[in-house]
Amino acid sequence: MGKTLWRAVVAGGAAILFTGVAAVPAGAAEGGVSFTRVAVNGGKPIVVGVKEEIVVHATFRMTTTLTYDSGPTVFPFRGTRDAGETLHSAIITSDCKVVDKANGICDFEQWLYIDPRDLDFGNHDTGTWGTAARVFLAGDAWDTDDENLPLQVKRATRVTVNASPEPVATGKTITVTGLVTRANWDTHTYQGYAGRTVSLQFKAAGASSYTTLKKVTSSSTGALRTTVTATGPGTWRWTYYGNSTSGAKSSTGDYVAVR
Repeated sequence: MGKTLWRAVVAGGAAILFTGVAAVPAGAAEGGVSFTRVAVNGGKPIVVGVKEEIVVHATFRMTTTLTYDSGPTVFPFRGTRDAGETLHSAIITSDCKVVDKANGICDFEQWLYIDPRDLDFGNHDTGTWGTAARVFLAGDAWDTDDENLPLQVKRATRVTVNASPEPVATGKTITVTGLVTRANWDTHTYQGYAGRTVSLQFKAAGASSYTTLKKVTSSSTGALRTTVTATGPGTWRWTYYGNSTSGAKSSTGDYVAVR
């Protein structure tokens, strides 16, 4: 599949795209293009860590009989469609997959890159963004539509676990500890996430799924600690289900043999 790359430049906000509005004359016209079937990240929140560039998959349909120079793209935005902030460091869009040539209907696939290390990307970028769709037309015109599709951008969380002693006798006490941390985009570090309700879960040996046994509130440093009675061998983990600003995350499992 052919792909075309438009590279974004970071300046004055969360990954502002210089090749957008600033490059187009003030009198440029809009219209004659429609975007439908827009889907971004499978409808799930966009969760970003502190160092790794993430890739957000999107699909959409564009209908136009106008000639276009570059694009089309869909992307998160805040403020106005043509003068607000956009949230991406690069976009790769596939070539048109023709649906109806006579009526100018094409399906597109897109990969949107978000790099938390970009200048001015910070904790203020957490929250709800809109979804815009844009194409640059021949003659220095463009069309930008608000797709009325809210996107949730969240800070990544991490959770660790340790269950001990290993092994343990039946009926004895197992102490399960851990740590829940959250991405700080201002400092590019993970920091202890205080006051979080985190579920302690157990999967018995031979079972296929985890069961929640109790819930624990993290300390001022994000630490988790509780005790349980050993009833049989199995795997322990912590699960944080996230909130409006932070992604959900489960720790890896820690297996404890019971004798």
